[in-house]
Amino acid sequence: MLLTPVLGVAILARTWHWSELAVLSAAFAALSAKDPAVLLLRQRFIWKQTRPGSTAAAQWIFAWSVLLIASVSILLATWPLQAFLAMGAGIATFACAAIFVNLKNRQRATPFQIASAAALTSTSLATCISATGSIAPWCWWFWALIAMQASAGILVVHARLDARIALRKATPASPQFRLAALAALGLLCCAAVTATILKRGWIALALALAVVGYAYDLMRQKDSASLQMPLKAVGLQALLLSIMYSSLLIAGLW
Repeated sequence: MLLTPVLGVAILARTWHWSELAVLSAAFAALSAKDPAVLLLRQRFIWKQTRPGSTAAAQWIFAWSVLLIASVSILLATWPLQAFLAMGAGIATFACAAIFVNLKNRQRATPFQIASAAALTSTSLATCISATGSIAPWCWWFWALIAMQASAGILVVHARLDARIALRKATPASPQFRLAALAALGLLCCAAVTATILKRGWIALALALAVVGYAYDLMRQKDSASLQMPLKAVGLQALLLSIMYSSLLIAGLW
């Protein structure tokens, strides 16, 4: 969800600027700093005592912060100020919300998972600003379509995790993420029909591919043997689907 949007926009922009590297480093630094930041904040406000790993977490926070500050400084120097302030405000708001949600142990909430997909794939918008100086109309469409697919993928994976846990405990699986995943697939279906009507064949094919792939995974989750598949294999299959989806979107928006 970080790399694919960056690469997709870099191709569609048909130009390149070195500050796109700063987008990548800033995104990785911000994402990597989240877990140690949550650990330190839990220690400060919830546990109120030192826990193992706090020293290492503080060291990682410092290292990632240095990289983040350096990357943001580059973007401040190369981006239009209005775009920088708008993106910065959006990212800062989500970062604060993410930390708050994690502190409250609500990180599995469906709305937060969908918001996370939108936030992570917004690297596409940042890359477009670096490449062209603004967000092109086609980039808004690319981001929306990528975020829709990423949201569905996250919900399907969470449905699988819940099913695996239920299988291990011999209890019924929670329907929360499965129902949310089915709703996301319905949205993708509507988008595919719309793209077909608008005669955007490649985009319709990309959406149809995502629907079929995720629907097949949800169907497999009813099989106990499939649920025992290593998560690494599941992740690689999801990555392959994402790459194929993005490639078709690039062809449709080219």
